[in-house]
Amino acid sequence: MKRRWTFLLSTLLASLCGFASLAAHAADPQSCTQVRMADPGWSDIDATNAVTGLLLKGLGYQQNVSNLSVPITYQGLKKGQIDVFLGNWMPAQGPLVKSFVEEHSVDVLHANLTNAKFTLAVPDYVAAAGVHSFADLVKHADQFDDKIYGIEPGAPANQNIKKMIADKAFGLGDWKLVESSETGMLTQVERAVRDKKWIVFLAWEPHLMNTRFHLAYLSGGDAYFGPNYGGATVNTVTRAGFAGQCANLAKLFQQVTFNVDLENQIITNVLQNKVDVNTAALRALQANPELLSTWLKGVTTLSGADGLHAVQASLGLH
Repeated sequence: MKRRWTFLLSTLLASLCGFASLAAHAADPQSCTQVRMADPGWSDIDATNAVTGLLLKGLGYQQNVSNLSVPITYQGLKKGQIDVFLGNWMPAQGPLVKSFVEEHSVDVLHANLTNAKFTLAVPDYVAAAGVHSFADLVKHADQFDDKIYGIEPGAPANQNIKKMIADKAFGLGDWKLVESSETGMLTQVERAVRDKKWIVFLAWEPHLMNTRFHLAYLSGGDAYFGPNYGGATVNTVTRAGFAGQCANLAKLFQQVTFNVDLENQIITNVLQNKVDVNTAALRALQANPELLSTWLKGVTTLSGADGLHAVQASLGLH
């Protein structure tokens, strides 16, 4: 009898150890398979979504990207219709995101990019003529036709410009914001540069515009775009509770950190070399394989296998 109990106890302990081992390597539940993300139509978020899409595919997840404006994206996160957004530009989105964070309907997961920029800029020939700051704009109102060119309606950066005009800051109370889209705005910039006309517009880095055009960022807009020429941090935000429900995915998104050079490389390939964004992202990862070790540390596939090995294999890095 004693031997029988010893055998049963040993079997039970072995089973418990086996279950513990499985638990230690368990990945996310099947409900986390579909990863719903948003894209406002910005080149940088196109790039970062493409990179994470390749990682997710290698790990056995499925990425679904919806083209949504920034305000609709945050409503989608609040309602649980969007899981992850990689484009929380701060401080530009501060006023918009504040209520969502305070009511805990959105979680700020991780800073995925630092040393970014986001403020107003002018072509270099305009700067050479004396426009270096926000305060200089009004001195040349006629040459600018009292207009500032922005991106899509509802974008937080546009709202900052509207507030600046409403506040009559820098003497710009009679100016108008021209809203269109990233592409529409840059088309206007391209035309102005070609004809050496004056234009002031929203500019940011990383983006191809920094090499495509010779531009100068304007100083003095700290109250509306933050210090250091709109020095920005881009955060990864999720719907509330996402990290608790999909811990493996949350670990991935907490570790994926981009850099300006990587994003510029992808954006340049897409906009200048006309390469498909997914191909451009694949080439960037193949050229920077060292990033994967940090991004995928402790991350598993959906089925619980080694995540780094799986992604390396899917990217053709073996």
